[in-house]
Amino acid sequence: QVHLVESGGGLVQAGGSLRLSCSASGLEFEHYTMGWFRQAPGKEREFVARINWSGGITYYEDSVKGRFTISRDNAKNTVYLQMNSLKPEHTALYYCAASLEVAPVTAGGYTYWGQGTQVTVSS
Repeated sequence: QVHLVESGGGLVQAGGSLRLSCSASGLEFEHYTMGWFRQAPGKEREFVARINWSGGITYYEDSVKGRFTISRDNAKNTVYLQMNSLKPEHTALYYCAASLEVAPVTAGGYTYWGQGTQVTVSS
């Protein structure tokens, strides 16, 4: 069975930093594009960032460019999201996801999903 397990969420003050991790099992991790999404109350799930199989190509939603950094360690079957300069608007449930597509940007392009980790940014 494929499992994606996020960790690292929590409560942080505005301007602070947080690093999310997603550990994958049950799949050939190095074959998958990995992505991060988030969903805030009352809003649709939105794309945050993705990274290709080798970690050499990344892509970000415009609002997080320069603030968030996605990376991966294929030896550990883990993808990360470093989140800096956090703002209350970043509060959401963050999900990691796996895709066999080359450059997926929508949720429909991802096959496997974790259960999410909550990030709450206080004013």
